[in-house]
Amino acid sequence: MTDKTIPTAGAGYRPRRDTLWFARSRNYTVFVLRELTSVFVAWSIVFVLMLVGAVFGGTLQEFAALAAQPWMIAINVLALAATAFHAITFLNLAPKATVVRLDGWRVPAWMIQGGNHSLWLLVSAVIAFFVLRSP
Repeated sequence: MTDKTIPTAGAGYRPRRDTLWFARSRNYTVFVLRELTSVFVAWSIVFVLMLVGAVFGGTLQEFAALAAQPWMIAINVLALAATAFHAITFLNLAPKATVVRLDGWRVPAWMIQGGNHSLWLLVSAVIAFFVLRSP
C-alpha cells in the first residue's frame, strides 16, 4: 500500500467560505459594524491624546491648525458618528449580558437600557456644561 491511498489528516471536505456571512442577517451586520467602529473609537482616543500632548507641549497652535483641516474635520465627524453608534449598541447589549434581580424579581431589559442611556446623557450633559461654558 502506498502513501497516496492513505488520507492525511485535514484532507477531508472543506466547504467554500462565505466572505459575506455577516450580510445575511441584520444582527450579524450590526455586530460586524459595531466591531469595525472600534477603529474610530481608537482614533478618538489618539486624537484626544494628541490634544493633551499639544497642551502640555506648548504646540496648541500647530494642533489647532491640523485639527482645522477639512480632511481632519471629516475624519472626526465620522469618528463621532461611529463612536455614538458603538456606545448605543454597547449599552443595548447590557440586558443580555447582565441579569439584575431585586428580591427575586428580574429587572426588565428596557429599565436597564433606559438607565444606561439616561446615565450616558447625564454624564454627557455635565461634560458639555464644563466644556461649553464661557470663561
